[in-house]
Amino acid sequence: MDPITLAFLALAFLIIVASLFVVSSRNIFHSAIFLILALFGVAGIFVLLEAPFLAAAQVLIYVGAISILMIFAVMLTARIADGQLRYTNEQVPTGLLVSLGLLVVMLYSLWQTPIPTSAAAPVSGAGRKLGELFLTQYVLPFEIISVLLLTALIGALVIAKKDPRAASAADDSAADVPARERERAVV
Repeated sequence: MDPITLAFLALAFLIIVASLFVVSSRNIFHSAIFLILALFGVAGIFVLLEAPFLAAAQVLIYVGAISILMIFAVMLTARIADGQLRYTNEQVPTGLLVSLGLLVVMLYSLWQTPIPTSAAAPVSGAGRKLGELFLTQYVLPFEIISVLLLTALIGALVIAKKDPRAASAADDSAADVPARERERAVV
């Protein structure tokens, strides 16, 4: 067995195991960490396919941006720390049945479909040309999108951030309710 096939099998195993942990972990933060691991595995598959631009885009966009944004969302969600939050799902048997049916259909389709192979070299230089276009002809839209995404992230953090004074005032007013009710009862 050649090293490329071994690397592919190792990456496929990593992706499958990490994906199983994503959907079966009871802690949502751990699920996000396993998602990052699975996305790194996909980037490794792109490297094996000699698509370095797709691998870099996978790491930068999905691992670097989307996953970190998901981790921020998890960490900023107040209910995650709440002990009353249930982590169970009653639809596990239905989900397993649908997943098994989908697996059977995909395996049957894969078995029945002829897969042509080619000895031709892959097209090279597409990533370089795309990078040149991003930094020359399309630099303004590229920078506008990056500033827009940064503004959205900062806005989400500002909205999600709790004001300590407002939180303590809300706690004080909630604590004063029984005292006010007792005062009314006495009068």
